Amino acid sequence: MSAFDRLDPLVQHHIVNSLGWRSIRPLQEASIGPVLDGKHCLLLAPTAGGKTEAAMFPIFSRMIREEWKGTSLLYITPLKALLNNLHQRLEGYAQMLGRECEVWHGDVSAGRKNQIRKASPDIILTTPESLEGMLVSTNPAGREMLKAVRCVVVDEIHAFAGDDRGWHLLAILERLVKLSGRELQRVGLSATVGNPDRLLEWFAGHCQGQIEVVAPPGGMVKSPEITLDYVGTLANAALVISRLHRGEKRLVFCDSRSRVEELASLLRAHQVQTYLSHSSLSIEERRTAERAFAESKDCVIVSTSTLELGIDVGDLDQVIQIDAPNTVASFLQRLGRTGRRSDTSRNCLFLATSPKALLRAAALLYLWESGFVEPVVAPPEPIHLLSQQIMALALQEGGIGECDWRAWVGRLPAFGSLEAEQVEALLKHLKDEEILFSDGGILGFGAEGESLFGRRHFLELLAVFSTPNTLTVLSGLREIGQIETGYLFRSQQAGPLRIVLGGRFWVVDHVDWRQRTVQVQETSERGRGAWIGSGQGMSPTMARGVQTALTSETVPAQWSERARAAMEQQRKEFSFLSPDANTLVASAQDDRIQWYTFGGSMVNQILSQHLTEFCGLPSEGNELSVSFDLRMDAHALLDKIHQVEVEEVLARMSFDTDAVESLKFHQTLPSELQQRVLRARLLDRGALRRVMESATKVVFVG
Repeated sequence: MSAFDRLDPLVQHHIVNSLGWRSIRPLQEASIGPVLDGKHCLLLAPTAGGKTEAAMFPIFSRMIREEWKGTSLLYITPLKALLNNLHQRLEGYAQMLGRECEVWHGDVSAGRKNQIRKASPDIILTTPESLEGMLVSTNPAGREMLKAVRCVVVDEIHAFAGDDRGWHLLAILERLVKLSGRELQRVGLSATVGNPDRLLEWFAGHCQGQIEVVAPPGGMVKSPEITLDYVGTLANAALVISRLHRGEKRLVFCDSRSRVEELASLLRAHQVQTYLSHSSLSIEERRTAERAFAESKDCVIVSTSTLELGIDVGDLDQVIQIDAPNTVASFLQRLGRTGRRSDTSRNCLFLATSPKALLRAAALLYLWESGFVEPVVAPPEPIHLLSQQIMALALQEGGIGECDWRAWVGRLPAFGSLEAEQVEALLKHLKDEEILFSDGGILGFGAEGESLFGRRHFLELLAVFSTPNTLTVLSGLREIGQIETGYLFRSQQAGPLRIVLGGRFWVVDHVDWRQRTVQVQETSERGRGAWIGSGQGMSPTMARGVQTALTSETVPAQWSERARAAMEQQRKEFSFLSPDANTLVASAQDDRIQWYTFGGSMVNQILSQHLTEFCGLPSEGNELSVSFDLRMDAHALLDKIHQVEVEEVLARMSFDTDAVESLKFHQTLPSELQQRVLRARLLDRGALRRVMESATKVVFVG
């Protein structure tokens, strides 16, 4: 018997006759047995590898054979746009089988949600935040509906697991287990990750039942067409894009909203049909752009990572990356948007707009060519999320016993393994600060908790990620998008304030601080992106990739002549570097000494802080090095650095107010727990040890 034969006959019939499929894909075949057997699974395949159907066909078979009633399946994704995109497809499958499928998130109207509660559809597509909203709602119908859940599919699970939304998701699933009185089958979907077994262990290793990674060989795949070009400026990148691949659909990734807006305006100046997608555009603006792009032929859509995940924008011809993303995994997601048609190959053109960007792109490609993909690692010590869950349970249950949280989320190892002293310190702080109060051992919201996260502010409680303070931009009654409040405060522009949003330039007419709106009029004069992005620092792995790029003697064949020439110039400038050692560079022309550690942004900043405060060596850390501005012999400086013990750095490390405030729910932790969480998360101890224990050579230049 083949795996396909194990599917319910009705499902088989519709695959063959309604969908007209002559065969199913390798992952879809391989997943049937494990999912039908009720195992907790992680299904892995490249983008467009049929992961959704691989999960849903056997789940539909279980639904039919076991006669699941009510809302028995939750399909969870990280993005509302992805839910909307999937809804039509899953609704079509469900209707073929006589089942109902609905989407539930913050953009769905209250009236529509009331209808969904009454209907209890078989499948709900949602986000963790919306699930939390159903659990804490004063309307109990949502919680009643969730008692019927038997299975949860988590799409793009790697996007959750790498940050606190993953812990939030797991905690909510634990509460659903308690609410329903049964173990929920968990099925995660992901593109390639570097540590699938560890990812599945995080997702379901603590659950009853067997777990299995399903990742069949993909067969022969055409080698992707990757090109790295050096263009020097964003204006030159726009010129190249306008002249290349005419008549084709091009998806261009930039890694900031301001760059998306600037590039889009430059492309339109070259008469290129251009659309935009980023998180600060209004929903309608994004949907209009994505719909128009999907239906067009000769056009470009410029996007941040919002289109990195599996939102369907039609068949793409080319992916173009401005500079480089921060990770190889992100690059693979973007690369996977192409090559979906049988007559095409996956492709990506990198356009580096500065020497620094060229080094970052080269580092990423060297890592990719070596077969490296970042492991997906959940952030350690999510103690602040236990605070969030206790507060959410207090809302959900109308008060929660000081120990009763364990019955809801204590099975989750990240919470259940906390030491009694840590939990005691956490609860004491919550009560001392009047975030919660205790009445006979029952916790409820105190005055400060009500002010920060209570019913009137419960949306702040539902989301475990921090969002910037924004104002809504309106042209008349039409919403264009959002800008950050801080930008208006910091802007020093003389005369009328001009911004760019949606690829068009606007002049600000009026700011209504009470309504939190900005009225604008379109203008022909150039404006600026109205966001204050901090950007991500360079990881230790990427920094080592830069070292490889600078010290290698070869240049890959897929680099353009301009990229080759620019890299040759970079290698000449850094000819003093060694491929297998750190380098301490002293200049004869000034007193500055540069220690090239290739440790990455955070390691170098921590080292700089320690050397400055505790060793009397004023210094400053950046992505690749620590620089010293002092009169000292380089060999003597190196001797002092060698005297520093790693454990001493770790013991004395502390984080300032800005770092603490970047942690959502930091108010709910005493200072010692705040520092504990940040120390566990922000510093790669292995990278610090590598820097301190690696050989360092001293070089004199100039």
